[in-house]
Amino acid sequence: MPASQFIIQRSSIDGVQAVAACSRHAFARHTHDQYGIGVMRQGAQVSHSGRGQVQAGPGYVITVNPGEVHDGAPIGGGVRAWQMLYLNPDVVADAASDLEGGGRLHYEFELPARDQPGLARDVLALYAHAVAGAAPLACDTLLRRVLVQAGGPHGGRPGPETCRGAPGAIRHARGLIDDDPAAALSLADLAAASGLSRYQVLRAFARATGLTPHAYQMQRRLLLARQLIRQGLPLADAAVLGGFSDQSHMTRLFVRAYGVSPGRYALAAGGA
Repeated sequence: MPASQFIIQRSSIDGVQAVAACSRHAFARHTHDQYGIGVMRQGAQVSHSGRGQVQAGPGYVITVNPGEVHDGAPIGGGVRAWQMLYLNPDVVADAASDLEGGGRLHYEFELPARDQPGLARDVLALYAHAVAGAAPLACDTLLRRVLVQAGGPHGGRPGPETCRGAPGAIRHARGLIDDDPAAALSLADLAAASGLSRYQVLRAFARATGLTPHAYQMQRRLLLARQLIRQGLPLADAAVLGGFSDQSHMTRLFVRAYGVSPGRYALAAGGA
């Protein structure tokens, strides 16, 4: 694969997206609304995660939980390549529900980067199964084996719809953004929803989410734009409906966060 390429491959597993990437791009802090698990195939990177700064070299398994703020930059400025599976939360919830002691508790990947060859082999095998259209039984078996090795259910942890450690007041403010990411909200609106002063909500929101309210709103808008683009909407329409001032504004933030332009993302998603 040449440098700076992102390929969204057709996946035979419902609710699972397969992405092969090769890039020297330094990703800005962003979030996903899916679980992500993959393997570094070449090079190395350093990234901020929900558990601090971590490094991942060739063969490392890399993971991200829904809503977890993270970034990523190549070590030494070189190109690194990886293969990633993005799983919808309902897919993980269903697969994890029959894990020992799991019930319907919230599942969580435990480590953002780990050198675990057995898990890496299973992740790559699941990726290969997904893009090759393997039998459902084989895919289901591998998915559960991956989930057992990579994390587990956490009854005391909130799901992706709530912020880890966020007080109730901030959940109200966050919910106001989540309900309509494109809305023109002010800090006063968030303060009113949370029952705090504007200064209090600003400090508490950043402490609870790792992002300022504005940065969090931009992340939600980017996720909405990605969804609209995957649905086939023109880029200009996705920008307007996503709450961006114009298409160029969406493009600048999209490239910073994901390392690929909305146009290239639309072409890749169209073949998935």
